[in-house]
Amino acid sequence: MLLQPVERLEIQVLVDNVTDSLSRTPPFVTREWNMLRRQGMRFTSGPALCCANHGLALVLMLHRGGRRHGFLFDGGPDPYAVERNGPKLGIDFGGVEAAMLSHGHWDHAGGIPAALRFITAANGGQPVPLHLHPGMFRERGGRQPDGGVFPMERVPPPDAWAAMGAAPQVTAEPQLLFDDTLFISGEIPRLTSYEHGLPGQVARDGEGSPWESDELLMDERYCAVHVAGKGLVVFSACSHAGIVNVLHDAHARFPEVPLFGVMGGFHLSGENEANIPETVTDLAGFDLPLMIPAHCTGWRAVNALERAFGDRVVPAAVGKLFSL
Repeated sequence: MLLQPVERLEIQVLVDNVTDSLSRTPPFVTREWNMLRRQGMRFTSGPALCCANHGLALVLMLHRGGRRHGFLFDGGPDPYAVERNGPKLGIDFGGVEAAMLSHGHWDHAGGIPAALRFITAANGGQPVPLHLHPGMFRERGGRQPDGGVFPMERVPPPDAWAAMGAAPQVTAEPQLLFDDTLFISGEIPRLTSYEHGLPGQVARDGEGSPWESDELLMDERYCAVHVAGKGLVVFSACSHAGIVNVLHDAHARFPEVPLFGVMGGFHLSGENEANIPETVTDLAGFDLPLMIPAHCTGWRAVNALERAFGDRVVPAAVGKLFSL
């Protein structure tokens, strides 16, 4: 696949685990409070601010040749975060032409219905292409110490998404969108010896079916954009496949385009904190100018990344706008 470069890429953080409008940021980042002031906030107050929530939702705006394409990458955990943050940030939902659910977990799927309502209200009721992997619809849960399973909320099936205003695009194959400027990956090959997925996750086909190990989450996918003069920017919502595996696949897909940045959850929290040293070592081999950890990366991993890579690490937070 030939990925066409864009002249400019804007990344608006709609939902993330943290809020931070005080930490120093580089010139290409606008913090939440400044975004809200642009939208008419006259004084700071609790009701005026966005909310943080356990999940991730990004709105990408790709600019090329005088045209602009909007893309929703995940929707966060519930409608409330989208309904509260979207209008406050002035999200142009009418400019969102397609959406993607990166993998079958509630903390990325739960806010998509609200986003679809905003988008279809702004686009005249046109169905929104929603890119889904066929493996994300099984019931999932976490194996507990006593051997039981604590279930997760299921991802709605394609017909339910269609009833919400989506045009489901269900495939495991890689795709190019928006005049070949945005890449959606296929399944991510697992190459490293230490990135094992989500420990303890199980799945089943339905009530009464046996629970089976599902730690690898093969339905997880990433997306990528080639920014002219910089290189490939990779978006990985949770990195259950392992952020190093994600970057290996992105580089293999587009070997002629240098890797510039990676953004999303690196899932180096919980039991996966054991992977932090090897991940930091292997990330150094990619020589990325920009790393934007978010969501489920974990504070220990963010600290380790900052110690290793300094100002090349710019953590995400609710309301931040990254302009590349």
